[in-house]
Amino acid sequence: MKKAFAVALSAALMTVSITQAQQATEVRIGALNPLTGSGSPYGPGMQQAIKLAVSQINLRGGVMGKKIRLFTEDTATDPETAVRAAKKLLDVNKVQAVLGTWSSGVTMAVVPLTIKAGAIEMSVSGAPQLTTLVDDDLVYRTQASNTLFGEVFAEVAKRNGFKRAATLAFNNPSGIGNTTEFAKQFKADGGTITSTVVYDGGRASYRTEIEKTLSAKPDVIVMGSYLADTTIILKELYQLGENIPVIAPAWAINPELVKAIGPAAEGALAVDALPNLGSKSYDFFKNAYQKVSKSDPVTNPYAAMVYDQVIVLALAMEAAKSTDPKVYKNKIRDVSAAPGKLVYSYTEGLKELRAGRDINYEGASSGIDFDKAGDVRPNFGIFQVKKGLLVLTGQFKP
Repeated sequence: MKKAFAVALSAALMTVSITQAQQATEVRIGALNPLTGSGSPYGPGMQQAIKLAVSQINLRGGVMGKKIRLFTEDTATDPETAVRAAKKLLDVNKVQAVLGTWSSGVTMAVVPLTIKAGAIEMSVSGAPQLTTLVDDDLVYRTQASNTLFGEVFAEVAKRNGFKRAATLAFNNPSGIGNTTEFAKQFKADGGTITSTVVYDGGRASYRTEIEKTLSAKPDVIVMGSYLADTTIILKELYQLGENIPVIAPAWAINPELVKAIGPAAEGALAVDALPNLGSKSYDFFKNAYQKVSKSDPVTNPYAAMVYDQVIVLALAMEAAKSTDPKVYKNKIRDVSAAPGKLVYSYTEGLKELRAGRDINYEGASSGIDFDKAGDVRPNFGIFQVKKGLLVLTGQFKP
């Protein structure tokens, strides 16, 4: 038994030694994306974009002479599943960064783990709580905050002449955050909030909430919602013969919803961040992404957002001359904001940094100018369902 124990201990120590050696020669990051659940229309494309960025960086020799090793997990768009997956990435795979969490509920469940582990967390979630989070400067997002979404929703309502708005919010940080911030701005612009309804997801009908909302006589309904619940709500509004305008996030009113419910979606307005259209960085990303995904990144703005996350991290490591998150976190803002020479790819940024010059990475998703809270301000697109198609009808720079 002593001999067997000694052999087992020796094997365990050898495994630890091999893992430590691997960590010394590679940079480990985790992609934590919604491959299933309500975020599934976006998660696979997000993972492809992360893999694309990792491939481009590794083809240039990696970071500080170390190749990036990517570990992937599915959140299932569920906080409990996401926590289990994050623990695996942090405790087993020993990743230094967790990228691409989608939905505020998922991100808010994961960030306590990443902060405790001293790892970088980058999301595409809008939870207002992220702005004031005590995070040791480890948490960032490349999506707009719900505060900013609320401002844009109010602008859309204002442009369309709406005066009386009701809000319908999914009961999570994103849903409530979107509608709460909308209500603040809408009232500041002189509008009236007729009712505020919060609902839990996973139900077959929302008729009670709809009837309560309609009884207040709004001229528009603003939703903080997701695909599954929005599908049911719009169908039930249509069945009731209510032709009332609806404003919702584009992750809720998307081509999949339009295809599923047809005329019940007609006229609905959708709002989301737009990629950095017209920039060199977006064109570079778009061409490469279309080759690997066979799809247009405009239909999945989160793909460009997570691509930028990988590029920024790699450039920050190079600028800090370290792959330790405690060190390179201090360079994340430096490589992605003025002053510094504008660069549009990892290759351009690497060249300038190795020449001893400061850089300002212009992202494919936005300018990637992180503020003190780790937030960005992308441009927004306003879409409307017209004759069975989701059409971009306007743009807005907040």
